Amino acid sequence: MSKKGYIKRKWDMSLLVTVIFLVCFGLVMVYSTSSYEAAMKFNDSAFYLKKQLIATALGVLVMFFTATINYHVWKRFAIIGYLLTIVCILLVMTPLGIEANGARRWIGVKSFSFQPAELAKLAIIIFFAAFLSKKPNLVNKLGTSITMLFYAGLIALMILVITKNLSSAIIIAGIAYIMMIVASKKSKWYIVVAVALCAIAVGGLLLAGGYRLKRIRVWLEPEAYAQEGGFQTLQALYALGSGGLFGKGLGQSVQKLGFVPEAQNDMVFSIICEELGIFGGIAIIILFAFMIWRFMAIANNAEDLFGTLIVIGIMAHIALQVVLNIAVVTNTIPNTGITLPFISYGGTSTVFIMAEMGLALSVSKGKKIRRQVITDEEA
Repeated sequence: MSKKGYIKRKWDMSLLVTVIFLVCFGLVMVYSTSSYEAAMKFNDSAFYLKKQLIATALGVLVMFFTATINYHVWKRFAIIGYLLTIVCILLVMTPLGIEANGARRWIGVKSFSFQPAELAKLAIIIFFAAFLSKKPNLVNKLGTSITMLFYAGLIALMILVITKNLSSAIIIAGIAYIMMIVASKKSKWYIVVAVALCAIAVGGLLLAGGYRLKRIRVWLEPEAYAQEGGFQTLQALYALGSGGLFGKGLGQSVQKLGFVPEAQNDMVFSIICEELGIFGGIAIIILFAFMIWRFMAIANNAEDLFGTLIVIGIMAHIALQVVLNIAVVTNTIPNTGITLPFISYGGTSTVFIMAEMGLALSVSKGKKIRRQVITDEEA
């Protein structure tokens, strides 16, 4: 006689272990890259590490909290999250807005601050997943596609115009596009539209001129603009080249000693390659590739389209951000100022990315799997 029961699915442990390793490695690199600058500015070599530890601890709590909640709950907050994102972006223009390093991208009160662009990435993922999963066939209609592109484009445009954050605007638009491509049966048209929009954007930059056109010139000839925007890129390339195959050793970077400005942020990958060599850099890329593979596996095995699209959106976010960051550090594309997930210094980014990991783990848990055990007599 056969026996029927259920196997309770657990979190994807491969993804969880990868996240924990990257977070711990990130803390090590934050201290390694920032200790000199922190000692010079604040007389405390662990200043940045302490702040990142607080953000990481909060992020881990958020991840486990989100992972234990049924991910379907967040569908109810999709519209609220989208509207809240718009409000937060607009608040950047009020007295609550905080300016740092020449950019006004944060809002906050006293010691508390966060970047609305990070909230926007998570909000777009949940909003698009909820909308596209509700009536999946609608995404194949032109009117619905235009409407969805408007929703994503509005947030991306606000991020670009109000906060002057081009990289985040690109990532938000990219997340939306990838989610729509996955949900649509006419994915080739989205690819054609994406290529056309990119061509229009590049043409617009060339015609408009200004500091963005100057960034392209710096990208093409960084040595010619060493004192006018190309300094950081050149120093990052020096760090990449000087590390060799196995690097100078952890903590032994020379370029972080004031040569690469704020090395703990956008250019942390260059210091990784200087201290741990090409081997270390490739190892990190492989870890991110493994993470992307786990996202794909979770998405394929999700219990419904909503779960699948959530994980696809998270995968798109991580993949785009990693590719853009490494491309900037290696001068493959113009400098856009984008952090490396889990590793770069940044409290808001850490907390929201960990929240996304919690969502992915919640989807991986999914529903119970039915099993049937056959007895010896039946066999």
